[in-house]
Order: sequence, then structure tokens, then C-alpha cells
Amino acid sequence: MSTHRLVGSLRSRGLAANDRATQVAANAFDWMFRRRRLVKSGKTWFELIHDDDPIAVRYYGLPDETEILLADGETLPIQKDKFAMPLVIVPPLGVTTDVFDLLPQRSLVRYMAARGFRVYLIDWGRPKREHAHLGLADYADRFFSAALAKIRKHAGCEDVSLMGWCMGGLLSLMHTGLEQDPHIRNLITVASPIDMHGAGLLGGVGKAVNGPAQLLRRYTDLRLEMLDPARMASSPWLTTLSFKMTDPVGSVTTYWDLVTNLADREFLESYSTTSDYLNHMLMYPGGVIRDMTVQVAVDNKLAAGKIEVGSRLAELDRIRCPLLAFAGETDRLVAPDVARKLIDVVASEDKEFRVAPGGHMGVIIGSRAQNVVWKQSADWLAERSGGLG
Repeated sequence: MSTHRLVGSLRSRGLAANDRATQVAANAFDWMFRRRRLVKSGKTWFELIHDDDPIAVRYYGLPDETEILLADGETLPIQKDKFAMPLVIVPPLGVTTDVFDLLPQRSLVRYMAARGFRVYLIDWGRPKREHAHLGLADYADRFFSAALAKIRKHAGCEDVSLMGWCMGGLLSLMHTGLEQDPHIRNLITVASPIDMHGAGLLGGVGKAVNGPAQLLRRYTDLRLEMLDPARMASSPWLTTLSFKMTDPVGSVTTYWDLVTNLADREFLESYSTTSDYLNHMLMYPGGVIRDMTVQVAVDNKLAAGKIEVGSRLAELDRIRCPLLAFAGETDRLVAPDVARKLIDVVASEDKEFRVAPGGHMGVIIGSRAQNVVWKQSADWLAERSGGLG
């Protein structure tokens, strides 16, 4: 190599190194002192159509766009209001609504709206101490009914489809089992635990608490349902810890990922947004914990097809609408067999169980969810939602 070319090469490398160092410094400054600038969740436009402590309902639309950017760099043309039937997305308790609008290019509500669905999201709110007593009857019956009434009025359509992740799927199933409403036309569940005496972490917890609970019932007058639900509420830090324990190795190794990718602004924004979501979990109402512990973990009533919701009986074994159930292939919390049991429980003729890549969170918000769970759900619903005419 000539001296001239060598000098040019060294100069180019030096400029590249200088640019990288500048970018690292700028990103490090934002990470330490202006972290909110890096968080990109909750950017999709929505209209608040219901707001009643503690819950609200959002309607998501894409009024000024013709296409959206996807996680893989491709674009998706927007099909506005292709389907008359609303799609109601139901989050779990204990998490913020950002889970379904995590990043502009990784937003479930944005994606489904672009596919032509009229997208509504039930926001369970941010429970406070005065909400600690709330139980399954409040969420699966009272709040759910109020939310659907507002959605149907806003959409001008009685028929709806429900899509819920984890506890959101269970609340959808319980509400459908309570009402046996023929206007709930389609159900999608993602990583929703049904057989609590099966495999996985939740299955292990269910089997672990079953023995002591049965001994208490046999030899004492103490009943878990007699405990004050307000004292059983889960603090936000415990909810955060529980979710992080679904991937304990990843919770640690991501700090190394941050250091090695500090020059990559897109990575830093994605990392910061996900970290912000995971570090801002919500209080889990004690009434729900009590109800789930007694009826689901101990008595395994979801697997039996019937569960008491307050003074009413939710009969999952009488649900007949089309059902699509997903499970995460590497889900440590809800093992595929725990979620698969739903197929044996419901009476639907049109029902299917699919295993998708990812763990408990990755299956619904991971980088591969868009091309698997989201796309397959949209395709499945498109065949069962009808058009605008």
C-alpha cells in the first residue's frame, strides 16, 4: 500500500472512531441525565371514550398516515376501518397500557389499526391503596361490562372480538363465560394460564400451594377467602420482580448489551423504552390475588371449565365462539401445556392452539411477535370479522 493510501485509510478510521466516540458520549449523557427523551412508548394517537376510576377505554386510529414502519424495516400500507367489528385488546393487570404501544415500529395497537381493525383497548388504570380490595367480580364482570358497553356505543356495532395477553386473556374468558354473549364473536388468548397444576413456574406454584391449602381446609377453620384482600395487594416492586423473574438471565445480561451498543441510538431507545416499561409495573389488587389463589391455583377451576366470579358462575366450558390460543415456546411462567388446556375446556368447534417464539413477554412484545402472533391473529380475525359491506 502506498504512503498516500495508508494515510488516507488511517484518517478515515480516525474520523470514524471520532464519530463513534461522539455518539457514545451523546447517548451516555442522555441515558444518565435525559432518559425520558429515549423512551418512545405510548406514541400512537388515541381517543379516550370512557374514563371512570380506575378504568378507561381507548380507541386507536391512524388519521393522518398512509403506511406504518414495521420492526423489520418494511412498511405496511394502512387499510382504514376495513372491518366493522371492533377488536378489543385486553391487557393483564399489573402492567401499563404501554405494553401494547411499546415502540412506534413495535406497537400492537398501531399494527392492528393498520390492518383495518377498529381497535379499542381497556385500560385497567393505576390501582391505588383504595383499590386493593378489588377482585375478579370487579374486573371480569363489572368493569368489563361497562367497557364493552362504551365500545359498542362508540363503534355502533354489537359484535366484538377480544384479544387478551396473560391475565387479560383470563378476564376475557371469564367475562365470556359469565355472559354467554353471542355478540362476542371471536376470542384470542396469548400465554393465558389454564391448568394451574401443570408444568412451568405457575404450574409449580399451583401444586405447591395446593397441599398446604387442603390441609388447612381439612383440619382448621381458616380459609384463604376469609383473609382481608387489601392486605394481599402486591406492591409495584413485587410485580416488577415477578415479571423480570420470567427471564432472570436476560434481566442481567441486558446491562452488558447496553454498554456494548451505546453508540447505537436505535438500540438505546429500544432498550430504554423496554426498561422503563419493566421498571414501572403497577400494584396488583389483593382481591384478585385472593380469588386467583383460591380458585385457580388451589382448586384449578379454570381447567375444570367453571369458576365463581363473585356470586356468579363463569362457564368456560359453554363458550362456543371461535378461539385462537397462543403460548410462548420458551415461556417459563406459563408453559405451553398450561395454556393448551383451554382447547380441551371450551365447547367451540372452531378452535386452535399455536406455539409461538418467545417467553412470557417476548411472545407478545418481542421482536418476532409482529411476524408471528400479531400477523397470525390479524389473518385469523380477518376471516371471521366481516367487512364494511
